[in-house]
Amino acid sequence: MSAFKQKLLASCKAVIDKKIKALNDALTEVTDAGNNETKSTAGDKHETGRAMMQLEQEKLGNQIIEWEKQQTILNKITFNNSSNTISLGSFIETNHGNFFIAGNIGKINLEDKEVMVISMQSPLGICLMKHKACDEFEFNGVNYRLNRSE
Repeated sequence: MSAFKQKLLASCKAVIDKKIKALNDALTEVTDAGNNETKSTAGDKHETGRAMMQLEQEKLGNQIIEWEKQQTILNKITFNNSSNTISLGSFIETNHGNFFIAGNIGKINLEDKEVMVISMQSPLGICLMKHKACDEFEFNGVNYRLNRSE
């Protein structure tokens, strides 16, 4: 496994850890605010406020679950195989940018390289996994050339 891919995976894990922590902090704040709210004389207003807080808690909880799923995917990545096929954990250089098949994380800048971290289930991820280094293909009207994959 290349040192770059190790650093890239570590960066992805750090991004997810940071997002989960921020979401957990926000959830704690919303929960504390709901617990500290006292019932006012305007009962309907109080009930509406509580309902809004519960919806926010549910939304934050669902986001945490989604990021934990991404974390689980990253933990499954092993760099033991040396095949030419593109799969989970592959780093791909193309004429239209660099990609890392790892999860739905987005753009990461590492060692002067911009890398889009995409999931295997994304349309581009599905398309990339059908190819290998030196292949050319069209995706959404754009011609791609795979310069290298590892």
